[in-house]
Amino acid sequence: MATSNALPNDQVEEDAGELKFPKEFENAETLLVSEVHMLLDHRKKQNEEADEEQELSKVFTKTLSYAQRFSKYKNKETISAVRELLRQKKSSQVRVGSVG
Repeated sequence: MATSNALPNDQVEEDAGELKFPKEFENAETLLVSEVHMLLDHRKKQNEEADEEQELSKVFTKTLSYAQRFSKYKNKETISAVRELLRQKKSSQVRVGSVG
C-alpha cells in the first residue's frame, strides 16, 4: 500500500524561493537587515555570557556575518526613523526587507 505525501487542501507546501510561507507569516512584519543584525548580535552576546556557552550553528554565523556586512544603521533611533519613513511611503514588505 503506497502512502501519499500530499498535504491537506488548505495547506500550502513551504518554499521560500517561490515566496510560499506558512500561515504564521501572513501578517508578520519584515525586518530591516540592521534589525536582524541587532537581534543576532544580541543573541551571540547572550551566548558568550552564559555559564555554558553553546557552539553557534554555521547558519547562524553566516547569517550574522551577512547582516553585519549589509546593515547600514547602527542604533535603534535611526532604525526606528527609517522604519517610520518606509511606513509613511507605504513600502512593500519586500522593499523593507531589502533596506539595510
